[in-house]
Amino acid sequence: QVQLVESGGGLVQAGGSLRLSCAVSGISSTIMRMGWYRQAPGEQRASVADITSGDSTNYADSVKGRFTISRDNAKNTVYLQMNSLKPEDTAVYYCNFRTFIRDYWGLGTQVTVSS
Repeated sequence: QVQLVESGGGLVQAGGSLRLSCAVSGISSTIMRMGWYRQAPGEQRASVADITSGDSTNYADSVKGRFTISRDNAKNTVYLQMNSLKPEDTAVYYCNFRTFIRDYWGLGTQVTVSS
């Protein structure tokens, strides 16, 4: 059974930092890409950052220079270091693991940035 365990969300003041992590277990297929998405109230879920099996990274324009995605292949874990947080970063953050067969999603962790 596949399990995704997210951690690291919370409440932080603008300008602060948080580090999200998401560990997956039980996936038998090769993980091609790990990523983070977020969804704010009334908005659609959108990609924040992703990292491929070859360590190529992509970031949404709104987080470039502030967020850093990384992965630990041995632990099947993906991280999102978020610095210089802004109130507009407030959302539920979801981790995503993509294989050739399907996507796997975490349950989400709330990030709230106060002004």
